[in-house]
Amino acid sequence: MAKKMDDIIVSAVKSEEQGKELMEKLVAVAQPSAVYSEPIVSGDYTVITASEVSVGMGFGYGIGGGTASEGTEDESANPDDLESQGAASGVGGGGGGGGFSAARPVAVISIGPRGVQVEPVKDVTKVILALLTAAGSMLMMVSRMRTASRR
Repeated sequence: MAKKMDDIIVSAVKSEEQGKELMEKLVAVAQPSAVYSEPIVSGDYTVITASEVSVGMGFGYGIGGGTASEGTEDESANPDDLESQGAASGVGGGGGGGGFSAARPVAVISIGPRGVQVEPVKDVTKVILALLTAAGSMLMMVSRMRTASRR
């Protein structure tokens, strides 16, 4: 059992190192260079794009151990009776982690002879989805109000 527990502990250390590496990579995304692009110069104009950056992560781990009774595989057996039948060792393990990062442009900053202008980037898909959601909610409420008024 000691060998198996040592293996679990070594696995936990490896998972912790991998978690630290993942964290460093995700934090590297949250830099100003991830939000603002390199300026593009053309004549008297300079253009910079601004983006929205989202980063998320999660980690988990489990470990086990303990004893189990030998020769009893019946789950409905009384636990008090199992202790008197002898014990075997058990081990466990686990681990996990993950993360994501996403970015989308939200504005274009142009600098020129007439000053600085910020133009938002319109996401037509989000606008349409918002309209459809609002329309669906309104239809559902009208339907409920009609049903309630009939009672």
